[in-house]
Amino acid sequence: MSSSKGKIITIVGSGLIGRSWAMVFLSGGYKVKIYDNQPGQAAKAIMEIRKQLEELQQSHMLRGSLSATEQLALLSSHDDLALALEGAFFVQESIFEDLEAKQSVFKALETHVGEGVVLSSSTSCLMPSNVFSRVQNRTRCIVSHPVNPPYYVRLVELVPHPETLPTVVDLAYSLMTEVGQAPVRLNKEIDGFALNRVQYAIIAESWRLVKDGIISVKDIDLVMSEGLGMRYAFIGPMETMHLNAPEGLEDYLQRYRQGIRRVLATFGPIPEFAGEEAAAINKLDPRLRWFRKRWF
Repeated sequence: MSSSKGKIITIVGSGLIGRSWAMVFLSGGYKVKIYDNQPGQAAKAIMEIRKQLEELQQSHMLRGSLSATEQLALLSSHDDLALALEGAFFVQESIFEDLEAKQSVFKALETHVGEGVVLSSSTSCLMPSNVFSRVQNRTRCIVSHPVNPPYYVRLVELVPHPETLPTVVDLAYSLMTEVGQAPVRLNKEIDGFALNRVQYAIIAESWRLVKDGIISVKDIDLVMSEGLGMRYAFIGPMETMHLNAPEGLEDYLQRYRQGIRRVLATFGPIPEFAGEEAAAINKLDPRLRWFRKRWF
């Protein structure tokens, strides 16, 4: 991409994700406008961003080449949508996860921006074909799903609408790379995208193992934090298979294919994640209640 100097990105929604996106784009030197339909909320968001950027600078963790003061000078708040969108080349929607609300937002956005402006959603699970269903020109629409919080966890899933132009995906990919994120491209939409599909598979089997009395809540968490999580922080599942046998992936599959299929065949039904089983699991480990009380 060309220099970020003078280029404007608009964030729609001033909650945690919106504020985090603003900090990410500011770190890359972009002018950022934050809009919220609740009067005064965008201004409050700037106060919170100021506090975070100054703390990050003091701890030598501030991203980008600009100082906190220089980054904050690029930031503005808006209660008027048209003014917030004026001059923007990229719009990142970051409101709460509600399909109808997001559809309404994108319908409104389209009336205020030119054909060349990219419309991007932060949705974590909603299908692009549904999110952008009320947009007339869906060729410039894309989901840019961050991992919370985006400032610290850099993965971004780029999920196109069936009509999204390849150039729009390329632009989003270049933008995310430029500001220090780690974008991945999904070739087509799928419910849950990639990250949540993998995450939900882990959650479901962990839940079944605890529910069936195989392992405790504390120990299944250790399986991830002291085992798989340590490994997957550096290499992914495909690379793990390739490196886990002397002759690579084909050798690994030759050695372990039957065992993998045998174990997978024993996986149980999808849990309800509710009712008595949820209450029972919550009671099994006091850490869950302590964490909730401590952090929320």
